[in-house]
Amino acid sequence: MSLSNTPSSERIHIGFFGLRNAGKSSLVNAVTGQELSVVSDVLGTTTDPVKKAMELLPLGPVVIIDTPGFDDTGTLGEMRVKKTRKVLASVDIAVLVVDSQKGKTGDDLTLINLFNERKIPFIVAYNKADLTEIKSENKNEISVSAKDNKNIAELKELMASLLKTKEEKFILADLVEAGDTVILVTPIDESAPKGRLILPQQQTLRELLDLHCKPILCQPAELKDTIENFKAKPKLVITDSQVFGIVSKDVPDDINLTSFSILFARYKGDLETLVQGAATLKNLKDGDKVLISEGCTHHRQCGDIGTVKLPKWIKDFTGKEIEFSFTSGGDFPENLSDYAMVVHCGGCMLNNREMAYRLNMAKAEGTPIVNYGVLIAHIHGILKRSLSTFKNLSAILEE
Repeated sequence: MSLSNTPSSERIHIGFFGLRNAGKSSLVNAVTGQELSVVSDVLGTTTDPVKKAMELLPLGPVVIIDTPGFDDTGTLGEMRVKKTRKVLASVDIAVLVVDSQKGKTGDDLTLINLFNERKIPFIVAYNKADLTEIKSENKNEISVSAKDNKNIAELKELMASLLKTKEEKFILADLVEAGDTVILVTPIDESAPKGRLILPQQQTLRELLDLHCKPILCQPAELKDTIENFKAKPKLVITDSQVFGIVSKDVPDDINLTSFSILFARYKGDLETLVQGAATLKNLKDGDKVLISEGCTHHRQCGDIGTVKLPKWIKDFTGKEIEFSFTSGGDFPENLSDYAMVVHCGGCMLNNREMAYRLNMAKAEGTPIVNYGVLIAHIHGILKRSLSTFKNLSAILEE
């Protein structure tokens, strides 16, 4: 996959934070070499987080995020600060921009505490070095000037140094070997994006090609014939979650079967927690609230998976009257205590840090969380089989 085609969820997210008029937007423009953010001496010019996917050497594909001032005031200002806090859930690197003429303030120290609490690698950039230069012996602090481009290249090198140990992640490299045949079941219906595959299918297909496997794509109706036409059985069948029940009937028991959503649950970091969440579905009671959350925003179809199919399947499975709430995109509650369960999408449009943040929030509050694919497989009675490829996970359902 070329750098220009790298999905936002796979890019390094860099957030610029600080007070109003510390020069965040000017520094963003200097770092990116573009007029990405509007610059003005008027306090509060940046009113919403501004995001831009781009290539930034020496880091590669990144998403740059310019945030509103953390010291904004009034009702609107409080809303802007709240949006800034939300950005923290997704950033891989934080750049705290401090006005070198004023030095660190209480709000700057609050941001540093937030970075440390969330284990976000951060840099303190003392801006306006053309007026006042601050010398610091701390390795994560640097004096810069957005106006004169002083130390901008050094700032980018410092960002890159924070990610040198970033682990390369794989979707299924440990499950297959070069030469293996893998069938991808990709239903094309009214909810499928016209002219392209959805992102998890694209990423899985590309990784299989990189691993020198032989991927075969088909729709559910062609699956049985596809399997029968092979002299040697395929190593693995991967299906879209919505047709799990149908596909499982056509895949012999001696062929491994799983879903894109289950693979991405593992890829995003915590499949075990999601399987534990599925096991608690039987504990739901009449009147319980269930949050169904999607990481992307899209036009809802009449048979939408999140707002139509999943609520019906959950009610049919539990026999209970459940109250459902829905969120999408960057919206996610700051408090989950009102919910008996969270059902989340596969998170393909969220980067690993934001997905981990949502999972960890649920775990910290003791709220069971499960993703679409794991839940659907459980409801259809085939989750145990779908987990057979992964060690020690099937036993969770029997606890």
